[in-house]
Amino acid sequence: MTASNHPLHGWDSDQVTRYRPQLEDADVATLLARFPDLHRPSQILWRSPRPFSAVARVGTPAGEVFVKRQHQCVRTAVALGEEHALLAHLRRRDMPVPRVLADADGMTAIPMGEWVYEVQAPAAGMDVYRDIPSWTPLRQLGHARHAGRMLARLHQAAADFGGMQRTATRLVARDDALRAPDLHPAIEAQTAWRPGLAAYLAGRDGWRDELAPLAARHRSLQPRLATLPRLWTHGDWHASNLCWTGAGGDAEVAAVLDFGLCAPTFALYDLATAIERNAIAWLQLERGMEAIHPATARALVAGYAEVMPLTHAQRSLLADLLPLVHIDFALSEIDCYQGAFGARAQARHTWETFLLGHAAWFETAPGLALLAAIRAPD
Repeated sequence: MTASNHPLHGWDSDQVTRYRPQLEDADVATLLARFPDLHRPSQILWRSPRPFSAVARVGTPAGEVFVKRQHQCVRTAVALGEEHALLAHLRRRDMPVPRVLADADGMTAIPMGEWVYEVQAPAAGMDVYRDIPSWTPLRQLGHARHAGRMLARLHQAAADFGGMQRTATRLVARDDALRAPDLHPAIEAQTAWRPGLAAYLAGRDGWRDELAPLAARHRSLQPRLATLPRLWTHGDWHASNLCWTGAGGDAEVAAVLDFGLCAPTFALYDLATAIERNAIAWLQLERGMEAIHPATARALVAGYAEVMPLTHAQRSLLADLLPLVHIDFALSEIDCYQGAFGARAQARHTWETFLLGHAAWFETAPGLALLAAIRAPD
């Protein structure tokens, strides 16, 4: 669990500290020895600039593969297997998602020491957004429309996936607090299975009062959320997790990547997350109205509705949901920073800037304007 200062993408700045050591050639060689079809030697060609796991594109004599390693305090082999079960289901429904490779023992989630590994075949298409931070808006309205359309296709394909709630609690986009009848008791209940969150809140006086604005919004969503059908969702629908048929504005989505945050939530949760990730320049909020991309938000919704039509009530709920859709993931980040890394300063920053700050931004003129654009009829 040694850290390094390799520059990485974060949600609030363009460089953050790495919280896991990067993959090295020796790590990859040990892993790929379990895959006789890949042969050796291997060579790392590229490393992902993401802070919580180690991901690399690796060249082998049999072709390129992607290798991902996570610490078992974040993903056990069982929890990673839940992601792989969803991917296998989606592939059977003809969704363009990566194929997870099994080793000589038939394992796709491979524990080795304190880590758990996976190896994936290359995704189809061009990784156009590979090097941009996750909180950067889409470059093309055509991309937004196609991304919305593919998200709806994914929801159709996942509708009959029967997996239960994920065993993973850290760095996963669940909706436990969001769906709960009352926000404060829901967060207090989570401290029983989020020890890092419990430790953080124990040292933060007045946290219940700080949540009052979010709790008021949360009450306004109930009971509308409680009746929505549960659906396994992607949880991180950003352009950097999509590959494309080309770099032009008319390119379509060729592959869907990175299901690490997936969980059973509901369809509007994923669509709201897609807007949050792709239509707001969170790294440049000082630009005011120029930080919002209402046309991108509307294109995402329009593309989605081409495949799965939305009622006026659903559009309204989507706008009401957007200021709160990040709640559970923010809590999981706090739990991870405090519990897995002992990084209280980063946990505090996540509480103040992400959990509270994102919700508060939707009360500003740009935030309200974006919500109004989402509610407006086509």
